[in-house]
Amino acid sequence: MTTQSPRVTRTPPPGPLSAGAEAWRNATRFSFPNADPALSEDLLRRLRSACSAVSASDEARVEAGRDWWPLSALWAADATVPALPQVVVAPASTAEVAAVAALCNDARVPLTVFAGASGVCGGSVPLHGGVSMDMTGLGGISDVDAISQTVEARAGTFGLAFETELRERHALTVGHWPQSIEMSTVGGWVACRGAGQYSTRYGKIEDIVVGLEVVLADGTVIRTGGAYPRSAAGPDLNELFLGSEGTLGVITSVRMRARPIPPAERRAAWAFPEFASGLEACRRVLQRGATPAVLRLYDQTESKRNFDFESGAVLIVLDEGDATLIDAVMGIVGDECAGATELSAEPVDRWFEHRNRIPDIAELVGAGLVVDTVEVAGSWRSLQAIYSESIAALRALDGIVAASAHQSHAYSDGACLYFSFAGRPPRESAESFYDAAFDAVTFTTLANGGTLSHHHGVGVNRARYMRRQHGAGLDVMRSIKSALDRNGILNPGKLGFDL
Repeated sequence: MTTQSPRVTRTPPPGPLSAGAEAWRNATRFSFPNADPALSEDLLRRLRSACSAVSASDEARVEAGRDWWPLSALWAADATVPALPQVVVAPASTAEVAAVAALCNDARVPLTVFAGASGVCGGSVPLHGGVSMDMTGLGGISDVDAISQTVEARAGTFGLAFETELRERHALTVGHWPQSIEMSTVGGWVACRGAGQYSTRYGKIEDIVVGLEVVLADGTVIRTGGAYPRSAAGPDLNELFLGSEGTLGVITSVRMRARPIPPAERRAAWAFPEFASGLEACRRVLQRGATPAVLRLYDQTESKRNFDFESGAVLIVLDEGDATLIDAVMGIVGDECAGATELSAEPVDRWFEHRNRIPDIAELVGAGLVVDTVEVAGSWRSLQAIYSESIAALRALDGIVAASAHQSHAYSDGACLYFSFAGRPPRESAESFYDAAFDAVTFTTLANGGTLSHHHGVGVNRARYMRRQHGAGLDVMRSIKSALDRNGILNPGKLGFDL
């Protein structure tokens, strides 16, 4: 059993619902009279019989009532909370997950799943109350196939604990290193289609997943994928649950591809005169077939903030693996950066040292700032337009203090742009400023053919963009939701399904 990472406690006294979250809840199509204001004594008794741990304490409910969505920090400053479940359950097995799901489905009570709660879009906020399910009791690596190099882990396994055990006991890695690795879990990676910082080498989580165990709304347990590399036996059901954010089923176990611990590593950095020329170099690197683990390009604002570089755009490169392959990859990178200024590896070292540091949003809110990041993705053809137009739109907002971006994950056909913004609007305008900043980047991205999220997901925050992104495809998603979750109990109010 993998040792679990400590949960980060951030529990204020429970307060009233925030106006913003209450408005989102009221905007959804579904209502759940059986979950508000309190669960029946009969259902509570049944839940306690079905599940190892059930709590209705204020501390447990508030911890389950929000994630790391920066708006939560604004609401906490006003002594309000996004939403509260009536009860929190913490199952210790797939069988307990299935029993709880069946009970909630029969009673028409919302069931919202969370684990590390490291999401930043309100995805695990129980907008309609009901039952919140803490998955961190389902932890640990359950199987390792050293010959085929696959590993199975329970969904509540924290990322850093998972990688530590995999490396120390089996000399393997899955190569998935999100910034939130200490707080995020294996199931959360899958539910939100997460990306690790080494994704250019190892892929996003959808490239790593081999198979899943999933509990459906009525308690049915299914397995998707299997112990094989590819299949033509119909549609891939893994894809159905990847990115579903707890709305289609509860992920309880994940089988992933693994690789040997890399024996070698190399670091390098260059400075380009402007962001556009750096993007062009990244495109050429990827399209020549080189996939360094890290290929991150920072615009002038972020180059100065992160590396004390006074002018130009800094590109940091890190690769790991077989030394012969690294030689080839870094040779291609050097070729395509020949027109730039080669730097020492110090910027890469600085990035590596601070790569998992998460800003203290509460401290920034206390200073009167509204801050967040917006990660999107687009094709190489559209990327420069997305960057320049989004920065211009952000800088046009009243109260804006800073707007910047970097390219964080790259592929042969395009890349992720990771925008950061900070503003100091009047407190009464903080939420509208926040929404306007997201609109500025998202509308620009969609207008240029990009996607509204690369790896943070949708949750509540981005649900309003889903129709623009998918058009009639959103109706197809809704029909799948209705087929798998007829009573709409699974994480209602998310992914735009209920708007």
